[in-house]
Amino acid sequence: MSTLQIDQVSKLFAASSRGGEITPALRQVSFGIDRGEVVTLIGESGSGKTTLGKIILRLTLPTSGTVTFEGDDISRFKGTRLRDYYRNVQGVFQDPFSSYNPIYRADRVFELIRGVYFAHLPHPAWQAKIESALQAVALNPGDVLGKYPHQLSGGQQQRLLIARALLLHVKLLVADEIISMLDASTRVDILNLLISLKRSGLAILFITHDLSLGNYVSDRTIILRHGAIVEMGDTVKVFTHPRHSYTQSLLAAVPELHKKWDPLGLEAAAPPRIASAPVALRAPALTECEPGHLVAEEEDEAVLTQAS
Repeated sequence: MSTLQIDQVSKLFAASSRGGEITPALRQVSFGIDRGEVVTLIGESGSGKTTLGKIILRLTLPTSGTVTFEGDDISRFKGTRLRDYYRNVQGVFQDPFSSYNPIYRADRVFELIRGVYFAHLPHPAWQAKIESALQAVALNPGDVLGKYPHQLSGGQQQRLLIARALLLHVKLLVADEIISMLDASTRVDILNLLISLKRSGLAILFITHDLSLGNYVSDRTIILRHGAIVEMGDTVKVFTHPRHSYTQSLLAAVPELHKKWDPLGLEAAAPPRIASAPVALRAPALTECEPGHLVAEEEDEAVLTQAS
């Protein structure tokens, strides 16, 4: 049994224009995440990847389909069961600074956790727990505790948020574009931290639009387009033998450091533009093209999209 199982999840929205017609943000998405595995969800802006992260975190509900955690449907969780779910599943997001109240010291994020989950833990034991979590994310307690958010770097802020999740001994971390606002050297540090946490048994859903980051960190890769999975499988197989035309175009558009910029070449390789409203509500069928590697049927662009 997967730690988290997503089964035929769809999310529909009524468009604010076009007479309120239905726009699918997700279309019959299905996959699982196992203990000690990093699954990368890759897609352009508007592909539905952040919507899926919010559904997993119970910040929004799916229109149809189910998300199960260790065999239990999370939509049924209320009260104590929902609190216990958040003890096992946490999210870290793109802009770390937005997770802090600038008028409080940054480590207040730990105190909020303590009030819910560790209210009866003696102060010395609580401090030891915080220091252990900080050391797990390579932070020196003396460098971060007691500081205000503006006194910390973006990398330190993200590590504090990951440490907060580790305080709860979470089983699944939803990491949504968590390094896109960080500088290159800090990005590598955070990615290596995720790999280290994976080795300790943490399941991670790594959401990104950057193929190179997904290739670096993940065991399995899922390519999402117009809210549907178009390719999915072992990361090495997806990146070295892409089968769907969309995956191929995404990989062709990745800049190569050893080549000069070629605007004509990049334009030719650029992935198709996401139109404003997918028409097809059903996802294309997935078939196994090789063991552990699935690819969707190609969709007719004329049917799939309509002009803005």
